[in-house]
Amino acid sequence: MAASLARISRFARPLATRAVSTSAVHMDSESWLSKLLVRKIEPTKESHSRMLSDKEVIYELLTHDVKPQHNEEYLTNYEQSVKHVHSKDLQCELVGSWKVSVGDQDQCLHLWKYSGGFASIDNARKTLSNDKDFMALEKVRGKMLRSRNLQFLLAFSYWPQILPRSGNNLYEIRSYTLKPGTMIEWGNNWARAINYRRNNDEAYAAFFSQVGRLYNVHHIWCYPDLQVRKETREAAWRMPGWDECVAYTVPLIREMDSRILHPTTFSPTQ
Repeated sequence: MAASLARISRFARPLATRAVSTSAVHMDSESWLSKLLVRKIEPTKESHSRMLSDKEVIYELLTHDVKPQHNEEYLTNYEQSVKHVHSKDLQCELVGSWKVSVGDQDQCLHLWKYSGGFASIDNARKTLSNDKDFMALEKVRGKMLRSRNLQFLLAFSYWPQILPRSGNNLYEIRSYTLKPGTMIEWGNNWARAINYRRNNDEAYAAFFSQVGRLYNVHHIWCYPDLQVRKETREAAWRMPGWDECVAYTVPLIREMDSRILHPTTFSPTQ
């Protein structure tokens, strides 16, 4: 028995030593490590959507993975569908339409705006499902797709107003999957961070999901070309305070993705 206790005691010592040495670490409020910790979020009786978005406007983001051999045919079909929807009084309009050039190949994104909230979405779906011409276009288009995804989104209230761009631009959509319960923290940090990125007018739109993939955030940026994108992002890092905003938001992220987009010929924003 004594020998067994001695063996247990021998193996236990390193664990005790590690526990003491870990507890001895001093967490100074200004230390680099403290900046990487997620700050406590106080309980609230308000929904995240009400606190982060102040508009009764719903956005719909459609993601279509197209069969490579049908790319041109698909775009012609979708343009016809857009014209058909716009010919109706449905309180919805296409905001942007893009082809992915870097990221998921043969993929297209379409952003729609519903000005009457979810009631306008219900009305549009009911009306279009009974429209033979629209449904015929959808049936043909379905044969051209490998997969599709739909999300309903709200725009962050602190982001600049979404305005169409002209000229020859490219867009970048940076998509983040956040840890559940951290959306308010994300919003608080980006409400400050966006001030470092407004000077060059590259901030196009920012949304968080309501239906579909939850705790999903999309930031859309607009640049003349990839070189300007590089220079703009590097300039942000030279601004005092930007690094702190990044340090606070990184621990909130589970997954992130970046795609470079080019507008379709029928996209309202170019």
